[in-house]
Amino acid sequence: MTRVKICGLTNEDDLAAAIDAGADAIGLLVDVPVDSPREISPDRAVELAHEIPPFVSTVLVTMPERIERTVELAQLVEPDIVQVHDTSVGDLAYLSSNIDANVIPVIAPDTDRPERYDTVADGLLLDAGKVGGTGETHDWDRARELSDSLSSPVLLAGGLTPENVADAVETVEPFAVDVASGVESSGGEKDHDAVESFVRNAKRGRQAIAHQ
Repeated sequence: MTRVKICGLTNEDDLAAAIDAGADAIGLLVDVPVDSPREISPDRAVELAHEIPPFVSTVLVTMPERIERTVELAQLVEPDIVQVHDTSVGDLAYLSSNIDANVIPVIAPDTDRPERYDTVADGLLLDAGKVGGTGETHDWDRARELSDSLSSPVLLAGGLTPENVADAVETVEPFAVDVASGVESSGGEKDHDAVESFVRNAKRGRQAIAHQ
């Protein structure tokens, strides 16, 4: 069964809705250089992380200028997973050796030699846009090729919604799917019904759409 990450949580009500819907992971966006309504302060991330129950993974999503800052944030928030953007293979190796969490870099499907990440990453998140929830889709057939060829688990993001996630899961067969803007009523605010539909459709594939 495909796992589901709901990303860009900013408040307790949305967090509770995602957990009640059956999300497997919660993404907290901290220290990014783009203007995003989903970005929260490190202290706020700590507060929300403390509300995430056992068996639901806490994901620190960050894009700091220095890899040392990522280590500092990981030590503060204490996530299960650190998701990083625009990070070199060398920095990923440094990060993995200095934090007590799994490390997942974000790469584009057309990244040159994506297999080089296999030795330093615990998973690879494929996304078309930059951090912050752009809503851009990408080539799912290419994503399926990577999912089949890479050793690391592949997570799919980019333009996913309750309406298309079942098709994405069937086409790519990813380890997990990741959504932020695709389940929002406005920037940074989740639509709780959309969150529930997304999780259900992702976990049940096209069969879920047919029975709605």
